[in-house]
Amino acid sequence: MSRETDEVREAIAGELRLMDPKVRGSRSLAQQLLDPDFVEVGASGRRWTCDEMLASMPEMDGAAEGGPRYEPSKFTGVLLAAGLVHLTYETTLDGNRARRSSLWRKQGPDATWQMYYHQATPIPPDSM
Repeated sequence: MSRETDEVREAIAGELRLMDPKVRGSRSLAQQLLDPDFVEVGASGRRWTCDEMLASMPEMDGAAEGGPRYEPSKFTGVLLAAGLVHLTYETTLDGNRARRSSLWRKQGPDATWQMYYHQATPIPPDSM
């Protein structure tokens, strides 16, 4: 169940920014949105650290201007605790679908929301 709080809306906005080719192609812009302790388990099963992701993101899918872009849908989110939001959603990129889960955290009143954890699971072509 989605609870549309300001915190959830801010986390969704951050998630959408991370799908923008301009952000994906810019280490400095992406770094603003990734927590220094960020970890991702990608659709391939690979585990990524923040530094590995920042170094690779400009070459990853969805980063090329004019290339295929992520098409997100079915966002749901919940504020788990002060400064911690859990999002789930689906994406389609170049015909490939994935279910995604992210944790966003905000540490301190003047801090910005940053992605702390992300996981992607491929959806088989014949699944609903």
